[in-house]
Amino acid sequence: MSTDDVLAEVGPRLRRLRKDREVTLAALSETTGISVSTLSRLESGLRKPSLELLLPIAQAHQVPLDELVGAPPVGDPRVRSAPLERHGRTFWPLTRQPGGLQAFKVLVPRRDEEPELRTHEGYEWLYVLAGRLRVVLGEHDVIMSAGEAAEFDTRVPHWFGSTGEGPAEFLSLFGPQGERMHVRARPRKA
Repeated sequence: MSTDDVLAEVGPRLRRLRKDREVTLAALSETTGISVSTLSRLESGLRKPSLELLLPIAQAHQVPLDELVGAPPVGDPRVRSAPLERHGRTFWPLTRQPGGLQAFKVLVPRRDEEPELRTHEGYEWLYVLAGRLRVVLGEHDVIMSAGEAAEFDTRVPHWFGSTGEGPAEFLSLFGPQGERMHVRARPRKA
């Protein structure tokens, strides 16, 4: 719907709201300080609605501004994605748009495997939710536990997987082209 279409709907919506509440133009004018002629022109579409006019009308009717302009309803905020199986792991995509920063919840099953280090463009941030995750990054080979995070340039040879003790669950944020996460933490007291 174009801006002109949205604006064309405001006048009839204002009239309907006023009539449903059984308020006269004169009474609304007195409450809002907007002249009767301006209110009438707004309702008939002869005057373009502006924020200066719509705010006092919304306050007088005690409705959100969205209701006057017919803003589209906000979609369901829940992320519902089908899990993907790759390399013996389960991935749940948490972002919907292709490209840019991508977020995944990942489940690595318990299994013994030899690390196969890979490199590619990008930057990754991991946060372990449950279990223990083995992370090999360059010459570092570390075990991460729940609550620990790591970030790295994915051009450094890397691999992460099971410690062989049990499954691990973690969040992965991946930014292509060197996009980085910004994590702020309070410094530890000495």
